[in-house]
Amino acid sequence: MIKKKHGGYPFWLSIPAIAVYSVFVIIPIVMSLVLAFTDWNVNRWTSPSFAGLTSFIEILKDPVFMKSLFNSFLYAIATTVLKVVFGLALALALVKPFKGNTIFRTIFYLPCVLSMTVIGVLFTAILAKNGLLNNLLEMLHLTSFQREWLGQYGTAMTWIILIESWMWAGFNMFVFISGLQAIPRDYYEAASTEGASRIKQFTSITLPLIMPAITVNVTLNVAGGMKVFDIIYVLTNGGPGTDTQVLSTYGFKAFSLGYLGESSAASIILTILVIIVSFALNGFFRKREVEL
Repeated sequence: MIKKKHGGYPFWLSIPAIAVYSVFVIIPIVMSLVLAFTDWNVNRWTSPSFAGLTSFIEILKDPVFMKSLFNSFLYAIATTVLKVVFGLALALALVKPFKGNTIFRTIFYLPCVLSMTVIGVLFTAILAKNGLLNNLLEMLHLTSFQREWLGQYGTAMTWIILIESWMWAGFNMFVFISGLQAIPRDYYEAASTEGASRIKQFTSITLPLIMPAITVNVTLNVAGGMKVFDIIYVLTNGGPGTDTQVLSTYGFKAFSLGYLGESSAASIILTILVIIVSFALNGFFRKREVEL
């Protein structure tokens, strides 16, 4: 057998990718980890000193940080439930081929590829004080229901959760469709022969066999929900007050105000929480997966 000698060219070809990844991912992570243990701020720009856990203690004492932590978990859980439920419902409705099936799949997936800037402009116009929704309510003589939807406590976070769920339900739908198409039809035929109802087939066949798809969707949704930034920043910037403030926007605002050590500490806490929750959820759901 003639052995092919590749030399070192695979390594040399990987250097550009490694360099880019290091500059934009590895180095910022290492710097953030180091700076979280310093008192670095705009007043000590050139001479940061080691401060131990001071930055972590300070932000843990901050009620705004605790509010941001609560909002992050609330947002992650609420959006995950809605995206998984609606995604599964859409997948069950569109998994079987019929005329117009591809069109409907495209329509429901389309929000996933829209720019967040477009989403922000669209829903700001709809939910503004003089926006489309309030104008519609006025036409229907329902002025008592009019609100400044993105500027009022309670309604702002609710609408952000609904918008996020609308955007990404289509992505969850396609993951579920892949899982549903992998289930052999023989299982359903055998269950029908035994007289099993549609509900019984869903709970005994469909649900257990799409557990890998549920694992993927839940893990991605929760991790993405906990580190959400763009939709909050575009629609409310954490307001009104701190009602929609999350960990990502908290760290961003701390950085903007010059509290660089606290900002790095908040980022480290967020990273640790996302890793722990993601691994815990992945392990929990994988234990409940069954083989085809």
